[in-house]
Amino acid sequence: MEPKKEITGQFLTGERALFGSENLLISDSIFDAGESPLKESSNIELVGSMFKWKYPLWYCSHIVAKDCKWFDMARAGVWYSSDILVENAMIEAPKNFRRCSELTLRKVFFVNAAETLWHCSDVLLEDVTARGDYFAMNTSNLKVRNLRLDGNYSFDGCKNVEIEDSTLLSKDAFWNSENITVRNSFISGEYLGWNSRKLTLIDCTIESLQGMCYIENLVMKNCKLINTTLAFEYSSVDAEITGGIDSVINPSEGTIKAGFIKELILEKDKIDPSRTKIICTDKEVEER
Repeated sequence: MEPKKEITGQFLTGERALFGSENLLISDSIFDAGESPLKESSNIELVGSMFKWKYPLWYCSHIVAKDCKWFDMARAGVWYSSDILVENAMIEAPKNFRRCSELTLRKVFFVNAAETLWHCSDVLLEDVTARGDYFAMNTSNLKVRNLRLDGNYSFDGCKNVEIEDSTLLSKDAFWNSENITVRNSFISGEYLGWNSRKLTLIDCTIESLQGMCYIENLVMKNCKLINTTLAFEYSSVDAEITGGIDSVINPSEGTIKAGFIKELILEKDKIDPSRTKIICTDKEVEER
């Protein structure tokens, strides 16, 4: 492939400023006051550059962006694009990364991650910090390491997700999801995992009100539950909990092993208690 044409230190304005470009190295440049500056472009490398207006990268392929900034008005920044690496970036604008594939985000700070990373596939997140609701809705084949997320309704409808070494402050996380594995992470948020299938939590610490309910095939290994009440309602569960559980209500079937359960609620008119094996290694449960 021929060497990239270089564009350096430019202030680019107007709609579609570099529309349909190919084989460019753009450094220390600013895109301002004009929509879709790089729409339908390919083989573009951006270094130390800034986007200040809407829709900068749509229908693009083979994009590398390093040390770049997306300002607040650079909304809906990267949509319908493939083979993208974004590294060491600050992104103020919401609604970024929609319907993208082969996407890697590394050392990215999302100031406002509301409605970001929707309907994407084959995604890698490493060392990402994000604040905003509805993060990563309906995204599939997602691998995550060291994500720090503050935002509710995350990972709704996701499939084939692996998360490790992360912190999620997120109500209603993993709703309607399938085949999710979370390792060595902290999760705080009410109603964790409702209506999901094949949710596996390994070496995690969890705080949740009515968490892990309405789940088909919930697996928990060496997890801690702190301030977690009314857990496992109508879930099929195989749970190994280190320490105690504040309360458990109406699991549908499976095994729950813990040091103790402060309150166990089994309503025989709603579930068959014989379908769930309860094992407490420290003391008896208080059942009602």
